[in-house]
Amino acid sequence: MAAAGVAKSGLFEVLAREQWCRVLATLEEEVLTISLEDSLDSNGVTNGGQDASRHDSLRRSEYISVQDPIPDAIANQKRIVKVVKQEVGGLGISIKGGKENKMPIIISKIFKGLAADQTESLYVGDAILAVNGEDLRDATHDEAVRALKKAGKEVVLEVKYLREVTPYFRRSTIIGEVGWENTSPYVIKEPGANPRATRNNWTEMKTIPLKLSYVTTNLTMPDPEHRTIELHSPDGRSSCILRCKDNQSAIEWCTAIQANVSLLNCNAISEANTLLRTLPGELEIHHMGWLSEQQSQSEPRGGVWKAIFMAISDEDVLMYDNVPFTKDEWLKPYRSLPLISTRLLYSGNQKGMTSNKGVELTFGTRTGTPQGIEAHLFKVDSRRDLAMWTRQFVQGAHHAAVSKKEISCSVKWQGREAKLVIHYENGFTLTTSQNGNKPEVMWYYPFDKLRFSSDDGKKFLLLDFGANEGEYELDVQECPKPTVFILHTFLSAKVTRMGLFA
Repeated sequence: MAAAGVAKSGLFEVLAREQWCRVLATLEEEVLTISLEDSLDSNGVTNGGQDASRHDSLRRSEYISVQDPIPDAIANQKRIVKVVKQEVGGLGISIKGGKENKMPIIISKIFKGLAADQTESLYVGDAILAVNGEDLRDATHDEAVRALKKAGKEVVLEVKYLREVTPYFRRSTIIGEVGWENTSPYVIKEPGANPRATRNNWTEMKTIPLKLSYVTTNLTMPDPEHRTIELHSPDGRSSCILRCKDNQSAIEWCTAIQANVSLLNCNAISEANTLLRTLPGELEIHHMGWLSEQQSQSEPRGGVWKAIFMAISDEDVLMYDNVPFTKDEWLKPYRSLPLISTRLLYSGNQKGMTSNKGVELTFGTRTGTPQGIEAHLFKVDSRRDLAMWTRQFVQGAHHAAVSKKEISCSVKWQGREAKLVIHYENGFTLTTSQNGNKPEVMWYYPFDKLRFSSDDGKKFLLLDFGANEGEYELDVQECPKPTVFILHTFLSAKVTRMGLFA
């Protein structure tokens, strides 16, 4: 039986419209749901901090008007407004509501400078009763959208400002601006609600799918108090930032959300492999997920970090800006590192990368390439992730070594053209061929004879097989780093196979 995800609920603040607004968050196995409810106003509970005056300020800020006060003369009165669509931007409004939500079609946004705004006669909270004579009082949201789109360049709107609905409607639409692009979130009136209790029954919820989302801290928003949790969508287009009452709550919630994401990741890997089996070469993914890569060390305390989606296959480390969902996207990572020539440099916390609240967990890698050594530094959010990624790198490199078995390269030794073969089981063999004859073995050593290896980073490789055997300097005629790194991977895999640590 599959493990069940963590389920819990609690109060947070969510960043919307550049301000913190109190929300109720509910965590389930596959989703995180956040809702902004009027009932939170009267109970005095907030996660904003310890200063009561700051809490009051926060409560007031949730009601900041998005437009000038509505004249009393037009409240609850039908009006006819003519709007001329612009070439770019159309009417310049957004709508919410609809029959399916037991609400009229209501203007939820008026974009500054566009057609509706230029009339100076439309308001957020206007119910659209008709479009060019077509009655919308019983229309669904989709029907209203179609009516507005087909209305032509000149649009005649019959509207009515609903004073009793608009204050609560405006506030609840804050959730719609959290940034997570779900399918049209609407204001919903709970079934059976008492009309006189409207204030406590208007709510809007936003559901955030957890599968393949990136749950992290301190990535896009500086957080010296370590109270925020960041959720970023798989396509990198949406985000939600939650703030907890204290650091301990943030740790507990972040751990719980990440646990559910990890459970969902197992199924995501299976789905990815089902897709990739149809590709030539049968690419198989062993582990994948989000982490951060250091982009610059110029900043204090660790520099600039970038979110990346990384996957480990049979042979390579694949890096993407966003989650790849199609075959074509999987085949186009922005960077690919061969596992066999990549080794783990260290893991843990870097010196100088601590904070008052905790430690940034990182691991470094180095890859031998024809251009030299390519180094990377990655950051994860938990010791579990640190252990998982470092284990995958080491085991992946070892499996690649066993699968590869052998590498060879052209070299010059003592002025003669030759071929160096390094075999995972058999060791080192140098052969030469003259005038098309059968290759001649010039020397051979098993791995246990190797005492030392080094290179100059340009073209020379040095192999030392001990005092009795001697040193061999080989001209690889190009950067020897890939050969050296693969040699070390062979050695590490062999030592691990013997039950020792490399």
